[in-house]
Amino acid sequence: MKPIERAEVQHAINSFATSNVYLHLETTNGAYATHNDESFFSAGAYIRNAFIKYEHGKIVGDGPYRVGLKLEIGWVYGEGLTHYEIDDQGRLLLAGLDFTGKLAVAMQISPSPFE
Repeated sequence: MKPIERAEVQHAINSFATSNVYLHLETTNGAYATHNDESFFSAGAYIRNAFIKYEHGKIVGDGPYRVGLKLEIGWVYGEGLTHYEIDDQGRLLLAGLDFTGKLAVAMQISPSPFE
């Protein structure tokens, strides 16, 4: 993955608009490591292969970035995004890495289900 280039990510977001796509969205602040520090409050969210169609989407910010997708009945967004990749399957993979390089948020859009 490489640091986000807004124009390239926006182009990829636009390419999926008005199509049926699969969404993966995940946040974590250390949920798998809370056993090491019981005073640390851990929270996260996870959804995989949500079948959506968005009207339009936009990347905003100066970094870390936020990507919002406008659905017919609302919005979905990922915040804190720092890196991206368009893989060999044509999927847009976005990640937000914290200051130590650990994953804090992932947002991925694909024309086919994630395995």
